[in-house]
Amino acid sequence: MLSPCLNPQKADGLLLEQAPVEALDSTDSARQADLLVLERYPPAQVNRSLQAWDSGDEYLLKTIAEQSLLSSSATPIKIAIFNDNFGALSCSLSHQKITFISDSYVATKGCKANLANNLLSDENIEFCNSIELDEEKADLILVKLPKIKAYFHYQLQQIHRLCGDNTKIIIAGKAKDIHTSTLTLVEQQLGECKTSIAWKKSRLIFVNRNAKKQTELPAHKEWQLDVENLNNVAVGNHANVFSRDSLDIGARFMLDHLPKVKAGTRVGDLGCGNGVLGMALLQKQSDLTLHFFDESFMAVQSAKMNVEKNFPEQSSQCQFHWNDCLNDVEAASLDLILCNPPFHQQQAVTDHIAWQMFQDCYQVLDTGGEVRIIGNRQLGYHIKLKRLFGNARIVSSNKKFVVLSAVKL
Repeated sequence: MLSPCLNPQKADGLLLEQAPVEALDSTDSARQADLLVLERYPPAQVNRSLQAWDSGDEYLLKTIAEQSLLSSSATPIKIAIFNDNFGALSCSLSHQKITFISDSYVATKGCKANLANNLLSDENIEFCNSIELDEEKADLILVKLPKIKAYFHYQLQQIHRLCGDNTKIIIAGKAKDIHTSTLTLVEQQLGECKTSIAWKKSRLIFVNRNAKKQTELPAHKEWQLDVENLNNVAVGNHANVFSRDSLDIGARFMLDHLPKVKAGTRVGDLGCGNGVLGMALLQKQSDLTLHFFDESFMAVQSAKMNVEKNFPEQSSQCQFHWNDCLNDVEAASLDLILCNPPFHQQQAVTDHIAWQMFQDCYQVLDTGGEVRIIGNRQLGYHIKLKRLFGNARIVSSNKKFVVLSAVKL
């Protein structure tokens, strides 16, 4: 089945069953109709009915066209795009000079995949992670509102560094997510703003930047851990790290139920966040080879920062990977994997990430290797583990969480 399409000229979504009489039965026929065939990433995920764009993307494209914000000359304008999930905006505007800025490895790979699938060149697109940002001035800045307020604060200050005298700034988000506090933060950090009317349940924020509001980029948040397994460890968290202000209750429960490991064990901390689970093992057994994996660049950098600060003598034994689960990791290369799977991708609640993680764990674990996970009790992860590994046992549980173990036989 052909994936949902986006018409970048009219900024309208089009599903296969809504297509004109000349059915869009292939990617080629969609291209001939000047439509973009966009997929969420990875394309093999179970729930393929979820669109790779939302009405916020459509509203931005519609507004750009209505306000004639693109140059009428052959010279492309410079556009900085923040948080372009799967590249709907970048693909639609790929004939301009684009800076794509994202904390998400999956969003970055999704954008590149959608460019390739639509035969669009990426030579005009510069891909930047959430920290290492090229500060070339932009003519237009488009922002999709992120979920975490601290990350939005950080990005508002990053935007200052991309602004020239005439830069236009438009922020898009779900109407239900744009509160008075959102607008207050924009005005405090960036400048005077006004909102659009709601359209398809999305709203735009137009910002008139005030250069006097530019400050240093917000520093990472740091606090002392108060758990037995990590004595005298201070944890730093960049702005987009999950549970940035305190140890989340799932990780706290998991820390009490980590396995004993012997010297020389090859360990992976999958979905590592700030690296607290991997560091707890490192404190118990200093002779480990430890790999930290996360699809958030800020999470990976937080884990790296924390290991180097708290375990400087073991930092050479640790490697840090910005990755989609365990993609391209060598088979049978790890003996133990710790995992706290997410159950959402951007705004969508989905279990495909956990399923992908478990499948990757099976491939990457050596024979006799163990995956130990924590999850909400109602998610039924034991069923998936039994299907893949042929076994799963409950290590411990409480009213909210269950810690599970499966061994590759």
